[in-house]
Amino acid sequence: MRRHLQWSIKQLTAGYADGQLSPRRVSEQALEDALKLKTLNAFIRLTPEQALQQAQESEERYQKKKAYGSLDGVTIAVKDNFCTQDVHTSCASRMLQDFVPPYDATVCSRLKQSGAVLLGKTNMDQFAMGAGTVDSLYGPTKNIWSEDLKQDNWRIAGGSSGGSASAVAAGLCYAAIGSDTGGSTRNPASYCGVVGLKPTYGLVSRHGLIPLVNSMDVPGIFARSVRDCLEVLNAVAGPDRLDSTTIRKPYTRLILPEVEKINLSTVRIGIPREYHCQGLSSEVLETWSKVADLLECAGASVRQVSLPNTAASIFVYSILNQCEVASNMARYDGIEYGHRASNERSTEQLYALSRAEGFNEVVKTRILTGNFLLLRRNYDHYFEKALRVRRLIAEDFSKVFEPSPAEDRVDILLTPTTLTEAPRYKDFASLTNRDQCAVQDFCTQPANMAGIPAISIPIRLSRTGLPLSLQLMSNSLNEQLLLTVASWIEAQVGFDSLAHKQECKSSA
Repeated sequence: MRRHLQWSIKQLTAGYADGQLSPRRVSEQALEDALKLKTLNAFIRLTPEQALQQAQESEERYQKKKAYGSLDGVTIAVKDNFCTQDVHTSCASRMLQDFVPPYDATVCSRLKQSGAVLLGKTNMDQFAMGAGTVDSLYGPTKNIWSEDLKQDNWRIAGGSSGGSASAVAAGLCYAAIGSDTGGSTRNPASYCGVVGLKPTYGLVSRHGLIPLVNSMDVPGIFARSVRDCLEVLNAVAGPDRLDSTTIRKPYTRLILPEVEKINLSTVRIGIPREYHCQGLSSEVLETWSKVADLLECAGASVRQVSLPNTAASIFVYSILNQCEVASNMARYDGIEYGHRASNERSTEQLYALSRAEGFNEVVKTRILTGNFLLLRRNYDHYFEKALRVRRLIAEDFSKVFEPSPAEDRVDILLTPTTLTEAPRYKDFASLTNRDQCAVQDFCTQPANMAGIPAISIPIRLSRTGLPLSLQLMSNSLNEQLLLTVASWIEAQVGFDSLAHKQECKSSA
């Protein structure tokens, strides 16, 4: 394994600065490795010409001692639902298979301004509708931790940002961008043994992110460590005049204290009882309990809390998701852009055939269900009621984060990210997309409903040698404390996806 792959982003850029490493050579090796591991299907499209040009420019800046910042020369992958200028952006669908945006998403433009090297576009579920990255026009993405990559026994990477998670876990890049609507960053991060961050809604611009559910979509970040995640967050966060939903308050770069200086004596940890749910594996429960004990032994206050509307959350999420999908997918009519059917005998038939050919069954089902729920006779009973319950779910979080008196407050919620280790493809594929999402998103989607930040961090390996992760959530714009506590836990458990994977191969 290439030695520099186990370095942090900070160590990598320090290596560039003192001449130990070359951004161009690191990028060339990353592209070579991506081709060697093509069987993972992590990338839909590599962009070698663009990447090597960016790497060469970075190298010249380092030679002149004029590096742009902490991401200059760092290899990063981008999910295929973020617009990239002059590079195909397909959402892994036939509908947008030939779409080449004339502009960059704000996240991509800010990464470029920071000097990052964008390697290519990663695989995903079509239009981000899924929890396994198995519903892509380009085929499923496989988990690098799989015992066997050739048969249907391979493990799923999670979804819908499975390509980004798989690329980071395999060491093909130092970080990757995903999107998170109901857990689409944290779910694959959990299964692939990497860190997955969902920032506060509005902290990172959605401009250029092809929408799924506007009121919940958040650009997410994958990396192999919490500090690497923070390096990317500091580069992409902040107000954007092109996105009216971004928080207008200027973003202040976050700095994490050294692990040995982190004091947990004033930190209050909440354990939501509702997350101890049906389907939670004994190994995940044991991991959850051990980390809670670890925090308590370090001086943190740990107590059980209640989020009473959690049980209804997955149903509310499903309803709102499908309603917004029906609205967002209406723009793809085969006229302005996107796939256009060859039969043009009438406008109505052109619309119908273009959409029938351009969308897969999962997307069609959500469109039909969403339109049904939005019918006049159903609107109040489903959509309006779901919005009311969503408010109750958000209030549940407010009651534990901002109660009066203050002694009842908690600062961080500790929960599982996923209920089990990564399932085998053949087991996952036996369920419908709706049933898959109901199970996979149970622990993650409440944070999207409330708009709060959340992070998934890998803790240990299961008895079968697969990553087990936990999720931390905090109040809106409390990323500083969230990442500080996550960094402390990370240091205590000592999980490194590349090092652990090498150990597994050696023991096998």
